[in-house]
Amino acid sequence: MRTIHTEIEIAAPAPQVWDILMATDKWAEWNPFAKVDGRFAVGERLSVRIAPPNKKPMKFTPTVVKFEPGRELRWLGYLGFPGIFDGEHGFRVVPESAGHCRFEHFETFRGLLAGPILWLAGDATRRGFETMNRALKAKAEGA
Repeated sequence: MRTIHTEIEIAAPAPQVWDILMATDKWAEWNPFAKVDGRFAVGERLSVRIAPPNKKPMKFTPTVVKFEPGRELRWLGYLGFPGIFDGEHGFRVVPESAGHCRFEHFETFRGLLAGPILWLAGDATRRGFETMNRALKAKAEGA
């Protein structure tokens, strides 16, 4: 297994950051990295489009595997079929104090092609996560 883990401190209350994250119909207004359609509930299929910097956009149809309202969301997607290149993508909002929180954005990869694909696209994926993190911070702190 290989993991990309990023985080950012946000000077906004955790519930406010969570609400921005859950309003996927407004992601196009602030999120340069990802677009999501679907309902956040365990077992639901989503339509996800990511656009890592300087890479071709990719579309996935992952399944929500964890949903803790106000705290954490994770989905699991596959390239082709399970075991080739699987990614469990997640977001976590962690309260730090009354007006501050930490946003964690991460993905764990596994499967036969995880190493080669991450060698080719891992840096761009990390930059995409960081770009989304900064955009979420700007949206939350400017709201």
